[in-house]
Amino acid sequence: MDFSQTLKIALRALRTNKMRSFLTMLGIIIGIAAVIAMMAVGTGASYVISQQIASIGSNIILVIPGSTTSGGLRTGSGGAQTLTSDDVKAIMNECPSVSTASGTVRSSGQIVYGNMNWSTVIMGGTPELFEIREWPVTSGRSITQQDVDSAGKVCLLGQTVADNLFGSADPIGNIVRIKKIPFTVIGILEGKGQSPQGTDQDDTVFVPLRTAQRNLVRSQRTDSVGALIVKAKSEMVLDKAEEEINSLLNQRHRITNGKEPDFSTRNLSEILAVAEKSSKAMSLLLGAVASISLIVGGIGIMNIMLVSVTERTREIGIRMAIGAKKNDILLQFMTEAVLLTMLGGLIGIALGAGGATIVSKLLGWPTMISIQSITIAFFFSAAVGIFFGFYPARKAAGLNPIDALRYE
Repeated sequence: MDFSQTLKIALRALRTNKMRSFLTMLGIIIGIAAVIAMMAVGTGASYVISQQIASIGSNIILVIPGSTTSGGLRTGSGGAQTLTSDDVKAIMNECPSVSTASGTVRSSGQIVYGNMNWSTVIMGGTPELFEIREWPVTSGRSITQQDVDSAGKVCLLGQTVADNLFGSADPIGNIVRIKKIPFTVIGILEGKGQSPQGTDQDDTVFVPLRTAQRNLVRSQRTDSVGALIVKAKSEMVLDKAEEEINSLLNQRHRITNGKEPDFSTRNLSEILAVAEKSSKAMSLLLGAVASISLIVGGIGIMNIMLVSVTERTREIGIRMAIGAKKNDILLQFMTEAVLLTMLGGLIGIALGAGGATIVSKLLGWPTMISIQSITIAFFFSAAVGIFFGFYPARKAAGLNPIDALRYE
């Protein structure tokens, strides 16, 4: 008997008991739909995390000041003023693997325009900062080295600040007051969205580094910076650049063996790798939990197929009596089991994709449905049919034709 006849018989057997066939497929449908939806949510979350980290810039190393002790109390990282603008120049001149670097200072305060005001983050930086962050302006111009050298009272507005102070009006050329000091708006930065920590990167005002050091940030030294942001020449030399920075700053800050460094470096690629690893692990965990229903569905198929073998014992005996071989009977029941799981798999894929889309729209969660996950789910459903359908099919093929014909 050729396979086309086997397929027709299998389809007829499934149509004969439509409700039972559907209930048998239900476990597979739920399992596949859950796997597709969970994987879509996990993949979407992983993509958003990588995009947020990428929004900071590529091949970036952060250098953070160390801690300080006062009155027996020790502050955390960033508590000491141990980094200076000279450190930035030294890194750019003496670290071959470094492309560029910038010092930054950070503060917060009220920015006022007319009768409008907005509390925001105030960042001081150099022109290199925007190159490192890959952050262009959408209108106006960026901060120049001349602005930094002259401590010019100019500023760049993030999209959130511009929207809250000016609405739809053009801010370029207008005067705003930052901590009661007048600044001229020279540009609007392109929107960046959320940072990996969930903060709004566009809720920021940028001013020249020296201006911030002299007028906006209280510091014991006017040339101190809150952090260094460094860009390596490529991802291949990122670790080497970090080693060069550590070696140079240890030398400049006279950090001898056994002495705790007064700074720390952080590689954003490592942060991205950890975040992606965590999100992938979560996706696999969600997929594994959802896969339990596939196993339950497979057991249900095996039980129903065993019932079907019992109900159709006489039919099996008649087919054997007129020449059907054991392999024909085995193939017949295996085909029915695989058809059940594959049909259930197709319905489950459709429901899973639809469910992921609904979750994305209603709850605003990012979802990404990949062809790979759909392909894996489809072939996995077929594998479930083969695995759980083999025992009932083997039992049917092993029946004695005489006993099967006598069965009532």
